[in-house]
Amino acid sequence: MPPDRARDEDVRAWVEKAMDDLRAAAHVLTAKPPITSAAAFHAQQACEKALKALLAWYDKPFRKTHNLEELGEACLAVNPSLRDAIDGAVPLSEYAWRFRYPGEPHDPTVSEAETALATAQKLYRSVLDCLPETTRPKMRL
Repeated sequence: MPPDRARDEDVRAWVEKAMDDLRAAAHVLTAKPPITSAAAFHAQQACEKALKALLAWYDKPFRKTHNLEELGEACLAVNPSLRDAIDGAVPLSEYAWRFRYPGEPHDPTVSEAETALATAQKLYRSVLDCLPETTRPKMRL
């Protein structure tokens, strides 16, 4: 298959946005006190964007959604090897909206936020391993 620079650039843009969300999640956990709600949100966003990167690589359309199960199922249709990483990330879907607005009885604990970040990092690395070098971000985590 001949190189497709436009597709490579599109996929790389998704991957870089996912990486930015991973960096943001890690950064807000260093705040005193940690901003766990923001960390959980950015972990979910990193997963979402990593999955959309994979779908973009395979030229599979996706709708605007935060549902990691929906995106994950579409990704598994083209790459079943991601099953464990995707299954681990699906529960993070609720972090796209939960804790983002007033009314929740509590924020996630530091442990919950750290687990969400670790889960997102695992999915990100797994997706990156499925993509060609031409789509990799210029900066690495």
